[in-house]
Amino acid sequence: MPIMTKNRIAVHVVTTERHYKGKTYRSHLLRRSYRENGKVEKETVANLTSLGDEIVGLIRKALRGEQVTDVTEAFEVIASPHHGHVKAVISAMRRLGFENLIASRSSRQRNLVVAMVAARILEPHSKLATARTWHLTTLPTMLNVSDAGEDDLYDAMDWLLGRQERIEKKLAGRHLDHDGLALYDLSSSYFEGVTCPLAALGHNRDGKKGKLQVNYGLLTNRRGIPVSVSVFEGNTGDPKTLLPQVDKVRTDFGIERFVLVGDRGMITQKQVDALREIDGVDWIAALRPEAIKKLVTHGAVQLGLFDERNLFELTHPDFPGERLVACRNPELAKRRALKRKSLLEATVKELERIRRMVGSNRVQGEHDIGVRVHKVLQNFRIGKYYKLGIRDDGFDFEIDQEKMAVEIAQQYKNPDQVARRLDTCRRHMAVIDERLEKVRQRIKRGRLHGKDDIGVRVGKVVNRYKVAKHFKLDIHDDRFDFEIDQEKVASEAALDGIYVVRTSLPEPRMTADDTVRSYKLLGQVERAFRSLKTIDLEVRPIRHRTEDRVRAHIFLCMLAYYVQWHMIEAWRPLLFCDEDTEAKATRDPVAPAKRSEAALRKVHSKTLDDGSEVHSFQTLLRLLSGIVRNVCRAPSGGHNAPTFHLVTTPNAKQQRAYTLLETINV
Repeated sequence: MPIMTKNRIAVHVVTTERHYKGKTYRSHLLRRSYRENGKVEKETVANLTSLGDEIVGLIRKALRGEQVTDVTEAFEVIASPHHGHVKAVISAMRRLGFENLIASRSSRQRNLVVAMVAARILEPHSKLATARTWHLTTLPTMLNVSDAGEDDLYDAMDWLLGRQERIEKKLAGRHLDHDGLALYDLSSSYFEGVTCPLAALGHNRDGKKGKLQVNYGLLTNRRGIPVSVSVFEGNTGDPKTLLPQVDKVRTDFGIERFVLVGDRGMITQKQVDALREIDGVDWIAALRPEAIKKLVTHGAVQLGLFDERNLFELTHPDFPGERLVACRNPELAKRRALKRKSLLEATVKELERIRRMVGSNRVQGEHDIGVRVHKVLQNFRIGKYYKLGIRDDGFDFEIDQEKMAVEIAQQYKNPDQVARRLDTCRRHMAVIDERLEKVRQRIKRGRLHGKDDIGVRVGKVVNRYKVAKHFKLDIHDDRFDFEIDQEKVASEAALDGIYVVRTSLPEPRMTADDTVRSYKLLGQVERAFRSLKTIDLEVRPIRHRTEDRVRAHIFLCMLAYYVQWHMIEAWRPLLFCDEDTEAKATRDPVAPAKRSEAALRKVHSKTLDDGSEVHSFQTLLRLLSGIVRNVCRAPSGGHNAPTFHLVTTPNAKQQRAYTLLETINV
């Protein structure tokens, strides 16, 4: 309230300015107005100028009845956990009914599993690191798991593994259709450690040579939505994992009629023969290169037909009851030709090295070594004191210094002359040692000899680049030569860009074009593996030691990808993703996939139509993490004062991200 005099007459602040010699002088007076004898009079109560403008401003506000307490003094922020990205993931989960997917009844284990899945999307860590770092976000408080530790997370993983079959059955009910496509492929991830029963050496897809690994197969629908994951020992071959998936879809999921899509390494002829015996199961796969070469050689695939079109359909007695669709992609042919050229060049470079090691600039054999050593010694008079032992693969020597000292003493009577001569001999001995060492080095450079040793060294090179079939090798004990087999190179080059898709589906059920498009949908599974292993969810390295924990960890990562997949689809307008997904159903099935013009504009300009930045999934999450939930309290209340939350107001881009998540539907 305004300050009053004792006669209830209000006072106020009057500020005046005076300019003198280029300077401004400001004065503040506290004055009051009153009426006397019918006239308004004014009186200066105090001169406030010395208090300064800031304090005078506070007095002026107080006289007007305004609150003059500093906001920073009214309350304090005691924590600011990141909230925006957590809200996004939890919103997506709620749209997906994720909690009910895990378990219909609420429980602490369910909350912990949901929290671990969300944490895997937000920032993947080990379970120990997750329990220690997720308190930097609002995730544990939103899901009521703030008191959880590492052991609680492990217990929840064990609980989750026991529910895997029921969860996968729910996912299949949502996303697998009767008489629809089921995509299946296998990948692997390496271990840190050696004690897990699943860990084994196998075909390593991670580039971690010598690391133990585990294999896991992912089953998705035609859009790439994950439905099931199966874990196998690290040395399990792709084909051995296929039939268990067929049994799972038919028996566990209750889908008796479907089309299984797998690559040529997965659905081999042995698996095809087994699938023929199962009613209701059809398949789409591809032929291996040797089968394609046989078809071309026997004239079943006439390369001239590709001059008119990029695919054509055929049948062959070697593949009874199947339709074959031969395709040729010119762009793929160019890439394969360039790759072959680079591999051949790299191999030639390494083989030239081996040829130099075997042949030129090399000293070997007792005679050659002896000639080189004596040539060094004959240039020095003290060479006669060297006792040599020369072999086919090297030499040894010792110096008869006693004899040398006796002969020098006899030759020179003056002790000073003897000392000088001995010093000269020692210098010459050092020079001889240096030159003999050079001979030894030339012997070492030529140590690659013998047919077996040369063959092993050459085999490592040609097998590293997988081009052994293109080289003619001439290996002997004392020489090595090679040349490129141009005839074989030309024979393989003729098949560049050619692949053959095979299927058991009759034409009325699926055209040749759609068969090729369906086979290429396996790229959706490859996208899932990239996200799981490298880009986002980081399933590797696997640090768990028991078989069940490894299975639970991989299943947990699959569930995280399930949520992430739907978030990416909803956020396509904000990401670098192509929004024209319908074009895939009608595009040329053989030609390389091309992005729409709108997607290319996003890539090149890195901006959206509204001028804002385009994001990746991870950078958009980081943008949302800038929204924090401030925990505030009044400092006057002490440490036990009640708290309240103040959340950052989202900007336009953040709000649009939240709005787009509301479009997620199951």
